Amino acid sequence: MIAGKRVIAVVPARGGSKAIKDKNISDLGGRPLLAWPIIVAKATPEIDRIIVSTDSDRIAAVGREYGAEVYMRPEALATDTALVIDALRHLRDTLKAEGETPDIFVLLEATAPFRTPADIQGCLQTFIDKNLDSLGTFAEAHTNPHRAWKINDNMPETFIPGAIPWVPRQKLPPAYELTGSIYVFNPLDLPDDTVSILYGRFGAQIVDANRANDIDTIDDLRLANVLFESSVLTAFK
Repeated sequence: MIAGKRVIAVVPARGGSKAIKDKNISDLGGRPLLAWPIIVAKATPEIDRIIVSTDSDRIAAVGREYGAEVYMRPEALATDTALVIDALRHLRDTLKAEGETPDIFVLLEATAPFRTPADIQGCLQTFIDKNLDSLGTFAEAHTNPHRAWKINDNMPETFIPGAIPWVPRQKLPPAYELTGSIYVFNPLDLPDDTVSILYGRFGAQIVDANRANDIDTIDDLRLANVLFESSVLTAFK
């Protein structure tokens, strides 16, 4: 708990990934990807429960092996086009029917494994201190939008009209991108008609870009394994 509020960590992990077969239980540093958000959540004292939401029996078995509870979701919420937010609403409603009314959900995607307990604690503290409805993690953008281009009929033009891409990096305005590493929100206030996990009065928690890696392709997974030995995850071996 934090400030008297009950906190549940949710790890969404569907089984039908196509870019990487069985992505959520692929190996990272000798453990399945799914293990890392569970391990980090268990090391965060403010978290009261850890739940894996999945449609896969194999993923469910891994989640239980590492100490998480498992809630199975309908197949309709585990397709390529299904939105994570719909699975979150389904879990919220299921818990509510069981008499569980958590104040805070902490969303931890298995594909963003380099977060730390301190990152989660910082997000929770900001969420409480700023009296927010929702919060997401952001990191410095890999490409500043003032250096981005769009091309129409083979003719390039700056993505931001009037931008000068050759301005030194130090003189460009700071730019950030949403990492998807951690989301914090009040599930009971989550609107039924939104597709965004950031809603209401929402805030940002800036995290180290070196811990904001997201695994989407096989090359991302290979890079993550290379980075593993020098990463924050080594503390949890």
